[in-house]
Amino acid sequence: MASERWKDDIAYAMTPYKLVTWPIGVWPLQVYNIYSLLRCTLAICSACLVVILPSMELYMGCTDVEKNINCMMIICCGLLGALKTTWFRIYANSLIDNYDSALNDYMTIENTKERDIMRKHAFIGRLLCCPLLTFTYLNCLAYGLTPLLTFNQGNQINISSEDTILEHAIPSRCALEYLNFPRSMFKISCVIETVVMILSSTTNLGNDALFINITLHVCGQVNILRVNFINFDITSPQICDRFNALIQRHRYLIMLARELANLISFVLLIELFIISILLCIMGFQLIFALKINDTVMVGKSLMVLSLFLLQLTLYSFIGNYLKSEMEEIGLSIYQSAWYSFPRKLARNVIFILMQSKSPVTLQAGNFIVVNLSTYVNILRTSFSYLSVLRVMMGM
Repeated sequence: MASERWKDDIAYAMTPYKLVTWPIGVWPLQVYNIYSLLRCTLAICSACLVVILPSMELYMGCTDVEKNINCMMIICCGLLGALKTTWFRIYANSLIDNYDSALNDYMTIENTKERDIMRKHAFIGRLLCCPLLTFTYLNCLAYGLTPLLTFNQGNQINISSEDTILEHAIPSRCALEYLNFPRSMFKISCVIETVVMILSSTTNLGNDALFINITLHVCGQVNILRVNFINFDITSPQICDRFNALIQRHRYLIMLARELANLISFVLLIELFIISILLCIMGFQLIFALKINDTVMVGKSLMVLSLFLLQLTLYSFIGNYLKSEMEEIGLSIYQSAWYSFPRKLARNVIFILMQSKSPVTLQAGNFIVVNLSTYVNILRTSFSYLSVLRVMMGM
């Protein structure tokens, strides 16, 4: 019965992320063989294709102002996807250690309250990541199917004309013409581009979901450790051994959290830089669309802005939550009956309190702490910039 229970818990906590990241070859619990490398290579190539085709459009001058902004947005998303997939594949040991530890936690848990805490954090991970991924995939399908619907509804004579301008899911009309791609295969190209967009979105947001899920699990384990410190029983025998076991658990969780922080540091630096620029660019497009009363452009701008803001919000929330959980370990120790500890054991309490003063945090480039304060600063700066643009445009 217990075996079935932890199997259900593991499936609940990890199956959605396995389904998303296994096809791109970064699932930490997979067998790292030639087949996983091929899947990873295919995903990286898809993200690179999303970068190359719009770049060729910009270079050839085949786009107007609105399409230039869309191309820049797509290029940035492709760059982030290729970076995250490559980074998580090269430095996979950090994710493997954390997911192996999570498996062990689910298989060894016996306390019902601790199990509820773990399920709660798994539910939070699903609540944060699954709607984001669903929204992204639906957008990819909408972008991919719109050119096909437009193509089918048009006049067949005009469509077959050489003067007809074909719209693609990924801005690539001039690039495909330069590569002598047959116009008769327009539908096939739209299907291929839709699949490429879905893979590219997975390399970006799928890797985010993978990281956020395991970071939440570590936060859940810290939460459980806090409860164990507060409820530490000083009347039971072997008090020193039991308290030292909690200290070792604390050190182990700090090690896991540092591995995750070191893994995401460079990725977060690039992501914050790109998202900050894109917020300003897409905000400018929104202001321009409002000025000319272009409803379609307003909708697209709001959709893209919401996606980037949601992505930034997730990392800021997770970074802030991890920091607060690590800091509250010291408060949990203080709320325990530490004054009744043996003198030798009470000395260890000082070191735990000192450690909680410098908690593990998610940092961009090891110098920008990613939390809600950073999130507010980015939004404040972006909106200040957009306010200046709005005044300059006379709105």
